[in-house]
Amino acid sequence: MSIWTLTYEGYDPASERLREALCTVGNGYLATRGAAPESSAGEYHYPGTYLAGYFNRLDTEIHGRDVSNESMVNMPNWLPLAFRIGEDGPWFDLDSGEWEILEYVQELDLRKGVLSRRVRVRDDTGRTTAIAQRRFVSMGHRHLAGLETTVHAEDWSGTLEFRSAIDGTVANTGVERYLDLDSVHLEPREAGHDGELSWLAVETNQSRLRVAEAVRLRVFGDEGQPLEPAFAYETSPGHVECTFAVEVAEDELVSVEKIAAIFGSHDKAISEPLAEARAHAARARSFDDLLVFQSLTWSQLWRRFETSVDPDGDDRVGMVLNLHIFHVLQTISHNSIDLDVGVPARGLHGEAYRGHIFWDEIFVFPLINYRLPALTRALLSYRYRRLNEARRLARDEGHAGALYPWQSGSNGAEETQTYHLNPLSGEWKPDNSHLQRHVNIAVAYNVWSYYEVTGDEEFLAYRGAEMLIEIARFWASIATYNKVTDRYDILGVMGPDEYHDGYPDAEEPGLDNNAYTNVMAAWTFCRAQEALDALRPYRREELWERLSLGREELESWDELSRKLAVPFHHDGVISQFEGYEELEEFDWEDYRARYGDIQRLDRILHAEGDTPNRYKVSKQADVLMLFYLLSDEALAELFARLGYECTSETIHATIDYYLARTSHGSTLSGLVHSWVIARRDRGRSWELFVEALESDVSDVQGGTTAEGIHLGAMAGTVDLLQRAYTGLNAREGVLWFDPALPDPVRGLTMTIRYHGMWLGVEITRERLVVTSDAADSGVCQIGVRDTLHDYEPGQTLEVRLG
Repeated sequence: MSIWTLTYEGYDPASERLREALCTVGNGYLATRGAAPESSAGEYHYPGTYLAGYFNRLDTEIHGRDVSNESMVNMPNWLPLAFRIGEDGPWFDLDSGEWEILEYVQELDLRKGVLSRRVRVRDDTGRTTAIAQRRFVSMGHRHLAGLETTVHAEDWSGTLEFRSAIDGTVANTGVERYLDLDSVHLEPREAGHDGELSWLAVETNQSRLRVAEAVRLRVFGDEGQPLEPAFAYETSPGHVECTFAVEVAEDELVSVEKIAAIFGSHDKAISEPLAEARAHAARARSFDDLLVFQSLTWSQLWRRFETSVDPDGDDRVGMVLNLHIFHVLQTISHNSIDLDVGVPARGLHGEAYRGHIFWDEIFVFPLINYRLPALTRALLSYRYRRLNEARRLARDEGHAGALYPWQSGSNGAEETQTYHLNPLSGEWKPDNSHLQRHVNIAVAYNVWSYYEVTGDEEFLAYRGAEMLIEIARFWASIATYNKVTDRYDILGVMGPDEYHDGYPDAEEPGLDNNAYTNVMAAWTFCRAQEALDALRPYRREELWERLSLGREELESWDELSRKLAVPFHHDGVISQFEGYEELEEFDWEDYRARYGDIQRLDRILHAEGDTPNRYKVSKQADVLMLFYLLSDEALAELFARLGYECTSETIHATIDYYLARTSHGSTLSGLVHSWVIARRDRGRSWELFVEALESDVSDVQGGTTAEGIHLGAMAGTVDLLQRAYTGLNAREGVLWFDPALPDPVRGLTMTIRYHGMWLGVEITRERLVVTSDAADSGVCQIGVRDTLHDYEPGQTLEVRLG
């Protein structure tokens, strides 16, 4: 097995949608699922092309309810290409039953960003044909994509007819549970052709975004000589199709090169999308020339992002790790830096979650911070541009400051549904997930983490500090004083667990004093004050004036950071929320025996007329997120500030307690659990890490990956290697390392960027080596376990590890 190739051998219709998601090719601006060019949306296939940040809203009346959804739009399909032998032969379609499959291999080249397919088939007359295809979405020219199809007439001669199209009659039908909702987002605007060029322009029917695609077709013979077949075009609303025929002799090859250019209304430095698409398609270089630049651009990205791990004899770990990095970069890359986009939880790989932005970026940004920090800054700017909308949402809820939505799309409004359909029971249930106010924690944590890694004072001064201040204001306004306990409570929220959205039999949703929320709210108060202190005096004064800050307000933050309530069990375990200890224990063995897979325990219980609110069960890490985000030392300091003790015994007991009560109904769950036991149980941590690696590539949730990959889990597994096993932590102006490699891992190498300096990091069980280029600039301090080292560019720091 190559660590640089995802390979599928044999054609399996039932697995096609999963393969299409995992074989998506993209560049951070657009992505195209790995659907076969001859396929169309149906039971086995779902072609999809998505542009980052292109949303449209549709309203549907369903089961007596008005449902409004803003969705990332499935754009016109530029791929369609099929062939047939003779004028009366069947069009090539592996699902038709008219072609005997002799060989089928599909490979995704992770190093170069190229998807290839090799197929040999025999028709009902005994003619054998081989098809070889290569496809890419250009990482170097973000508006371009290419498809090359080579047909080999192995043992026959005759007429080979091709059919190519741009199909804008597509809809958003890639998620079965959304099928009852209106799904047609595009209106046709213009279709045309001129020689080897054809084009199509469409417009979204609510957001009025125009998107144009232009395709250039070129045909080559057996020796690569250009052919000039007669192109016959047909156009209809939302569709343009080209057919042409060539004569082939036995054992000859014919290649068709299809170069697509895609532009939209959001693009900068353009005149008009259709004019740009036509011009770029016409003047694009050949497929092979574009592929050379594709390889170069990807090689440069891999220099930044490659994280080489040396597990004992297990190449699959390396392959899946590279696959995860690859798909992160398909969704967000240097091409995203000047776009107004966030981090879609399911990538640009499908329509699950409608392309919305959740809290998952808290698992993505730590990887990007150390590899391409300019990208993190751009993605944080997506949040900053929607700060006023977050202020409005807080105000509408009766609070001060800013409240970021649980689900965000085009303008930062709350896109979370108030009801959702349980596919197991067919019932509509209230959806209270908008009460997950902890999305504010994710935004604040991401702002501060970026600043710690980069030292970007300008970002903190002109964007980051303002976000931190407004988030702190929200937490201050939502906290209520409890005279009995002389502490402050945060009431009526949900934590990351998601199974619990209220108390058993309670009329109103929400939980009180979720430990993760309260502790991290206290953390936010501290960071907001620290951010203000870090600003230069003139900018601090500007913010004080502009935001009407007062000394009393900062004093209240200080008090809240010391007196927020944190609930504990009687035995000292941190309670997930107030009252958790009084819930019923759950019969895990019985439900596993009855249902097998109980990852989505919430749906199972609701279908039985029950609710997880009654039980000590968790979908994913909740309290344990504290140990994921903060070091033991930082937590102990924060708990001490709050007037509580948080010892190593407290941490270990809390981890053990919730590990035994989690169903892992989220792909993020195993990742977090692997992280929090990385120091204490390296063997089990590695097992959970390997399981987390398999989440998408093995579709452990049974069908969800086909609707879009889980970007947080993919980035998080890479970051687990980057930070958890290395002890990497940027804190208070020092870059700390405390390596603890799992036993199966002999070594780890990576390149990271810290405060403007590129550092090569090599860790084995015996030593840590940090190197840099003498031409680099900057000076920093590097801490290894308890020892500080002054570090300058060009220096080799080698520390032996006990």
